[in-house]
Amino acid sequence: MADNLGEELKPPCLITPRPTSSSMAFPKKKLQGLVAATITPMTDNGEINFSVIGQYVDYLVKEQGVKNIFVNGTTGEGLSLSISERRQVAEEWVTKGKDKLDQVVIHVGALSLKESQELAQHAAEIGADGIAVIAPFFLKPWTKDILINFLKEVAAAAPALPFYYYHIPALTGVKIRAEELLDGIQDKIPTFQGLKFSDTDLLDFGQCVDQNRQQQFAFLYGVDEQLLSALVMGATGAVGSFVSRDLSTLWSN
Repeated sequence: MADNLGEELKPPCLITPRPTSSSMAFPKKKLQGLVAATITPMTDNGEINFSVIGQYVDYLVKEQGVKNIFVNGTTGEGLSLSISERRQVAEEWVTKGKDKLDQVVIHVGALSLKESQELAQHAAEIGADGIAVIAPFFLKPWTKDILINFLKEVAAAAPALPFYYYHIPALTGVKIRAEELLDGIQDKIPTFQGLKFSDTDLLDFGQCVDQNRQQQFAFLYGVDEQLLSALVMGATGAVGSFVSRDLSTLWSN
């Protein structure tokens, strides 16, 4: 069964990427500082409350000084939404954040490679500034190469968008160390720009930073309670569900 699983996680690209002016990612600027992990507002009937997202954008920008967001991630319960809902939520944030937000990064991870590719391509089409992907967590990749093959296929569906790996082993059950994954990753995924590290293993995080300084990756820490320790170890930003004007100015000061 293991042999079959390996082949399942290494299929050919299932979507032909939309033609772009470049096959490389050119972010407006490095994703850093505080990145708000947005919730998905819901009505009492369990429907997405799109009407408040514009207000949400204004609150983040005007009240908290935060202009970078991470949509459809763990805080936004992206994996509990349908693919259609995830597309609609992403579109609303991009639309309402136009000329207000600096970067809108969309989490496009899914159990299905095809769905993840569709979400990645959609993010590019609506004008998102980057995509992030978690490891598939039902039929789990058990080696670095298998995981990178999966990520590579998703990144290829949006070849002009910066690509971020979302490392959250407590929820995916995929225990491949981030430091191991990052070794030579840009050779396989040229659009790779950084890591959202949502794990308490500060040794692993510190090694990620120390061994990849020349690449100028974004090292975004995702465990709120350990953020100060991560800053000491070289975190360039944080993706968090807490928002504070004072925290948002840490990196600029």
